[in-house]
Amino acid sequence: MSTTHVSPAEVLTELRAKQQQVWSSGDYNRIAARTVAVNETLVATAEVAPGERALDVATGTGHAALAAARVGARVTGIDYVPALLDIARQRAAAERLDVDFVEAPAEQLPFVDGTFDVVISAIGVMFAADHDRAAAELVRVVRPRGRIAVASWTRSGFVGGILGIVGRHVSPPPGAQSPVRWGEEDVVTELLGDRVEGISSSLHAVTQRFSNAAAFADLFLAYYGPTHFAAQRLDEASREALRADLITHAEANAHPEAGGLVTGWEYRIVRATRR
Repeated sequence: MSTTHVSPAEVLTELRAKQQQVWSSGDYNRIAARTVAVNETLVATAEVAPGERALDVATGTGHAALAAARVGARVTGIDYVPALLDIARQRAAAERLDVDFVEAPAEQLPFVDGTFDVVISAIGVMFAADHDRAAAELVRVVRPRGRIAVASWTRSGFVGGILGIVGRHVSPPPGAQSPVRWGEEDVVTELLGDRVEGISSSLHAVTQRFSNAAAFADLFLAYYGPTHFAAQRLDEASREALRADLITHAEANAHPEAGGLVTGWEYRIVRATRR
């Protein structure tokens, strides 16, 4: 009996295609709007300055790219989901900001070595299919003494918990790595390798408010790619079980406050300097 051999490259190609399906589902713009503060904090931590060439990797709907453009940087944003780039372009046009948005995966940046003064990624590169290749690309396209700064959800934080719940209800595709690895300084240090120095990190949280835990769960099931896509693959009973787990998670991690549900979404920013 013969067996079909699948190469590592083919596994990654298939994984990237599935991830594109995930992030094309739902309406990520409805969720990304809640992370504006993450992007602003990342741009400040990276010390993006007027006139600098800045690249936003896995830009999504463009929040970090626009934040960098507002301080006067010359910004390019890349993503592999065309629908998200369309929204980013519309938002840039509405603010009359000159940002170049390019369709490309994080593992194959279409730029020569050392093109940028600073490379950032807000809740983006952490979801790359190939973490090692994506990290190598971050380093490759930044100039010597340039900066790299990435913001990622932490494993123990609220969104890390959501992703963990999704993984318990729907098995990750073959070859998938946990995105919350990027929320750990030692992991990012290893990924970036010896071509960078001066690595530091800081923990932050963005506060989110909902009318109640059910409203949170329904929002994420309707619009957030990972939860929306997972729910589509489940039967009715299993979808209700997923929803119940999301509600329990929200209630267990809520801050006491009258009149609604308040949660803090923890993320880590890791910054490094190219040698």
